[in-house]
Amino acid sequence: MASDVDTAPLVGRADQLAVLRAALHDEIGPGQTAAVFVTGESGVGKTRLLTEAAARLRDAGAVVLTGSCLDIGDASPLHPVLQALRRFDADLTTAQARTSSAVRGLLRTFAEDSGGADSAGALLERVARGLSLIAEGRPLVLVLDDLQWVDRTTRQLLLYLLAGLGDLQLSVLAAVRAESLQGAHPLRRVLTELRRLRSVRVLDLGPLDRTGTDLLAAEIVGAPLAPEAADQVWQRSGGNPFVVEELARDLRDGRDGLSDTLREIFLSRVDALPRHAHAAVHAVAAGVEPVEHWLLAEVLGLPEAELIEALREAVAHRLLVGADDGYRLRHRLVAEVLAHELLPAERAGLHRRYAEALTRVPAELHQARLAHHWRLAGEPGRALPAAMAAAREAERLHGFAEAHRHWTAALQLAATPVTGPVDAPPEVDRAVLLERAAEAAHKSGEHARALSLLAERTGGEPLDPSCAVRIQRARYLAAAGRSAPAEAEYRSVLEAAECTARERANAAARLAELLLHLGRYADAGQRAREALELAASVDGSTTEVVLASSALGFSEAFLEDPDAGLAVVRRALETAERSGGPEDVACAYLHLAELLTGPLNILEEGVVVARRGAERVAELGLGRTYETRLLAIATNGLFRVGQWAEAEKVVAAALRHRPSGADAVELLLARCRLSVGYGDVEASDRDLEAVATMLAGGGAPRHVLPMLILRAGLAMWQGRHDVARQAVQRGLTESRSDDVVLLGTLAWHGLRAEAEAHASRTVAVDETAVRRLRDAVDRVAAKSATAAGPVRVNADGFLALCTAELTRLDGRGDPDAWARSAAEWDKRNHPYPAAYSRLRQAEALLARRSRSSTATTLLRQAHEMASSLGAVPLTSEIRTLAGRARVELTGRAQPAGAGRVPAARAGGSRSSGADRSRAGEAVVPPGADELALLTAREREVLAAVAEGLTNKEIGQRLFISERTIGVHVSHIFDKLQVRTRVQASAIHLRNRGE
Repeated sequence: MASDVDTAPLVGRADQLAVLRAALHDEIGPGQTAAVFVTGESGVGKTRLLTEAAARLRDAGAVVLTGSCLDIGDASPLHPVLQALRRFDADLTTAQARTSSAVRGLLRTFAEDSGGADSAGALLERVARGLSLIAEGRPLVLVLDDLQWVDRTTRQLLLYLLAGLGDLQLSVLAAVRAESLQGAHPLRRVLTELRRLRSVRVLDLGPLDRTGTDLLAAEIVGAPLAPEAADQVWQRSGGNPFVVEELARDLRDGRDGLSDTLREIFLSRVDALPRHAHAAVHAVAAGVEPVEHWLLAEVLGLPEAELIEALREAVAHRLLVGADDGYRLRHRLVAEVLAHELLPAERAGLHRRYAEALTRVPAELHQARLAHHWRLAGEPGRALPAAMAAAREAERLHGFAEAHRHWTAALQLAATPVTGPVDAPPEVDRAVLLERAAEAAHKSGEHARALSLLAERTGGEPLDPSCAVRIQRARYLAAAGRSAPAEAEYRSVLEAAECTARERANAAARLAELLLHLGRYADAGQRAREALELAASVDGSTTEVVLASSALGFSEAFLEDPDAGLAVVRRALETAERSGGPEDVACAYLHLAELLTGPLNILEEGVVVARRGAERVAELGLGRTYETRLLAIATNGLFRVGQWAEAEKVVAAALRHRPSGADAVELLLARCRLSVGYGDVEASDRDLEAVATMLAGGGAPRHVLPMLILRAGLAMWQGRHDVARQAVQRGLTESRSDDVVLLGTLAWHGLRAEAEAHASRTVAVDETAVRRLRDAVDRVAAKSATAAGPVRVNADGFLALCTAELTRLDGRGDPDAWARSAAEWDKRNHPYPAAYSRLRQAEALLARRSRSSTATTLLRQAHEMASSLGAVPLTSEIRTLAGRARVELTGRAQPAGAGRVPAARAGGSRSSGADRSRAGEAVVPPGADELALLTAREREVLAAVAEGLTNKEIGQRLFISERTIGVHVSHIFDKLQVRTRVQASAIHLRNRGE
């Protein structure tokens, strides 16, 4: 199947196109020549790049002649030049008769050449003059494809032309297939000579990177690929565009297996190799990359000199890549192709030689490969011990995902029936294998798989008499987000007389941690104290002490003494670091980061701790679980202080781990919070639906309430006040949390929904709902009055919002109440609620027709803060109110309250001109950075816009939705005061510092 190269989009080549344009057009003048030879393997996109470059050069005013060389030696002299002239003549119009006459005159020159002894030089001179006539003073570019097949006469013509042609500005752009330039190929010597000239460049076109591969595949398929499919395309193609296109078309058309086109291409390249090089490629294809040189020598059994020569041939033919650590296939697809070219006995023999060679060099790090090769050699009895050793080694190095894979392989090997004269697998306890595999699955984030393996271990019994297994099951249930059955399991252990003191201490500590996550801080503190009492009588109870201390400290900080509680959590982290237990360290970091960014509102330190903790637990092999949760905490902290662009980067990085269970819920909620703030309805809905599906079996209030709050916030921006009401009322009904800040947030959203309904007059105010909300506010006020100081301060901010929203329900709104709310949030450096409060304060002032100058200042401040964040719905509402009140948002935004508007930029800094804003942008003085008002994310988007990428392509590059990119582009246009992408790109290029 041929690839539709002409119809495939060109991606990932913007830099190369810029280089070609500069080298062949912009940097040369009359009488000068230049050449660029594009080299690369087959399918890397040389022809596509030449086609696009030729089109752009033609648009720039150059005369472009394009031709291709044929693989028939010297049988057709000057074929590519003749072809280029004929193509050019066919495209000319009747208005270009003069040019057409020059072209046909040059063609007659070739036809009339006598072929005498002196005719070669004369012919070259006549060609030069003919090209000058065709160019008519314009730059001329000769584009030649497949130059590796160039005939001798054309080679001579190129050398002659590049030597200089008077006043003709001539450039040559040619593509060369790198694997064809082997041995004494004549073009190899010519290129070597030409590279010495300053006007000649050789551009080695490499494969696409991962982003470019994903973009190309998505364009072919018509939609972004699923993560698993994208990974497979990347691994199989190695970024080769032709291979990417073929694989993507197979996916699009629902074809399984490998297309005949790809199979034949790779087989022909392998078959063209000498015998020993052919064997080397087969050996590397069967090995585990990288295949070390010594190992390949053992497997092939060749003398060193012959082995070196064989590998040199395979590398030269672009089938192998050599590096210090060994040899790899340039395309993993070659392994798939070659796997079908060997008989089963041949494949088994090759793997047996690998296994025997590795057995002669014992080392723990070889165990995984040893198990792999013995298994494929048909020796499960010898593969099983190696697989178990590899799993234990992976656990020792905190590689839990790898350990899970090896334990799973061990389970399969232990159950493999033995046929023929091979050793049977040694006797192993299958229950032990299942337990080890379950624990590795849990630690690698495969919580559902862990529960499945544990159920198999216990024979499917709902309650196992073993206390240890009950604790294990409870841990897995909690991690999977099934908190109710997890709590029941822990309580059953605490009530069981047969459980040891260590087991009860462990269950109490883990129950305290679970209750903490459920927001039941008083219960968590009680269980934590119980766990510490039990642990005091047990030696080696570091894990229990760390878990219980973390929970107790958090509980005390929230309910009683913040300083004392924080000190307890810090000591728990120190204890965990001394013990070195991965989950102990991760848990301590998690509680410390949550405490700082949550109840204590020490956001800057909390974000730092969360990110430092994420790095630490990643080192300990818990990247898919605890690292993602810590990054979710960092994202939420960055969101609250207004660093939304940085928060986007953090959450995108965390999502690459593809977490599951409660870890995925935390991360999706963090991302959804950003999407709701940006006004990206599609992305918000998608994440909320995913969270709702994952919590369908019952979720913790720490997950359910934020989900309902976000649902209500999104619905309000959509004008669906009844949906917002339903979400809030459900939260009030289901909540058992002690978290007054969370309850205060829920109550504010409920009152805001009723106030919005009252203002819109589209939905009647529900008086029963309002009564419940007033009761909830009273409960929050009563509980926060006895809470620790920082918790009370945080709750006061939401209580101020609730009080102010109630004034909207009672009448036209109280500007003083909204002023108090704005001041509360200014003190906390939370720009979003501060901007919202200013909007409502201005609205109340304008409704009373008083202090219009104050309202104008407030609207300008609110607009600056909201637009700096990228909060589209809030910015839109501010603009709507300003339009109705005929308030111009171009004036100076005077500070209010504490004398400043909180910083809202990524990185927490503001530009020096930000106090002179128009629609959220500063008036930039002459000579200043015109991009100063853009956030870090907006600068990234603008740079991609300047590359000519579409919103869809930018979104795929930055791992955010196309709609969010549209939002960013809109903000960029507003801040730069432009209307088109071209104008925005011009400002970007002007300010690059180049």
